[in-house]
Amino acid sequence: MISLAPPDATMYWLSRRTRNDQFLLYCFAESGWQDAALRDAIARRRTGIPELRVRLRADPTGLAYPVWVPCEPDPEQIVTHELDRPQWPDLLVALGELLGTGVDAERCPWRLHIFRGIRDSPAPDQRVTVAVLQISHALVDGRGASRIARALFTESPADESARSDDQATAVTAGLSATRRTLSGALTLPLDMARTVRRGFAAGRARSELAELTANGRVPEPPPGYPPGPLNGPAEVAGHQVRMLVCPAAEFARPGLSVTAVGLTAISLALQRYLAGRGAEPDGLGAQVPMAVPPRPGVQNNYRSLGVDLAIGEDDPARRAAAIAAELAVRRERAGHPLLEAQDAVTAVLPPLLLRRDVRGYPIDSVPAKITGHTVVSSVNRGAADLTFGAQPVRFTGGFPALGAVMHLTHGIHGLGETVTLSLHADPGVVPDLDTYARHLREALREIGGRAG
Repeated sequence: MISLAPPDATMYWLSRRTRNDQFLLYCFAESGWQDAALRDAIARRRTGIPELRVRLRADPTGLAYPVWVPCEPDPEQIVTHELDRPQWPDLLVALGELLGTGVDAERCPWRLHIFRGIRDSPAPDQRVTVAVLQISHALVDGRGASRIARALFTESPADESARSDDQATAVTAGLSATRRTLSGALTLPLDMARTVRRGFAAGRARSELAELTANGRVPEPPPGYPPGPLNGPAEVAGHQVRMLVCPAAEFARPGLSVTAVGLTAISLALQRYLAGRGAEPDGLGAQVPMAVPPRPGVQNNYRSLGVDLAIGEDDPARRAAAIAAELAVRRERAGHPLLEAQDAVTAVLPPLLLRRDVRGYPIDSVPAKITGHTVVSSVNRGAADLTFGAQPVRFTGGFPALGAVMHLTHGIHGLGETVTLSLHADPGVVPDLDTYARHLREALREIGGRAG
């Protein structure tokens, strides 16, 4: 058994209040294998991936963090869906329905959804198989989920997953739940003392960071924005998705990353879409998760950056350059060592206190100031050398969760020579997602014509 680190436990406790699962879509050429053979292939590969052989066990006393324990395979974790009309638009409807669900990590923290014989997809094949890995955010972050998916869809996944990290070795450790609870009770005073001590250190770090910022040695923090038309109400009415599957060359711009190009297209499309609804904003920002170096025992290793989308700059090339520069500044500040002092406080926070804080998070309301109007998650998922049913992968996609604040989110996911822009929207807030998708496609073409 292995205890969840505080960031991972936070993700689990949040999942009890809202949907925060990750959904990774992979499109393959249609296989000639039978459904049972496809399921058997996944079941075999699962055995070599430590994270897919555990489930979560919570401590009913609350004195200790939840733990991952070994578990037997559950046939319900691999689901083959039958669509009345196996066509791409109908698949998108079914996918929207999936995005409104959540796995129960105490029963099984992941599920694989399989859709066969889909026609009219963005792939060149007449028919495709679409596999969607749904996985608890408590188990892994975006990079970890991509690594697990790569192991699932690699002919010999042992090399991908045979790791000597804490999770791989701890699933066989065998620490009893009684000892965990007793240990939690005995260490509570020590954890409180550590929290207080590190809290003082965090206070000093904040003061030092403020001084460095005032002296111009560290970039200013992002200003934040008032909520806009995409940020509320608190209730999510539903889930719709669209996917723009592009040649990677469309995102290849001198001096710009794929993320910067995607953010520029989103900036142009959002501004024009909102203007078309009579709600042109004074400013727009995006919340962009940034990977940070792995921390021992922690599966969720990232920070969220608030990136200004430079809507005051009309020229697409100059807007792209401004967004790239802003992204670099946000990364510089987020990577400053003084911010680690705040993480150090959370790392020793007793579970009783952290769980109380998570239960009290105001996730059911929209704050007066937000870090961005939309989420943009960007992950490179590597080479297009994956297979399913002996057929090659064509593209991948992903869909950041919706919530009280974010009712439109974006995924930018590269695989081989494709980059996919995935859209996830609440139809109660974005009732005309196809209109926004057209704006986004046109913005990508415009950047290609002028920013290149």
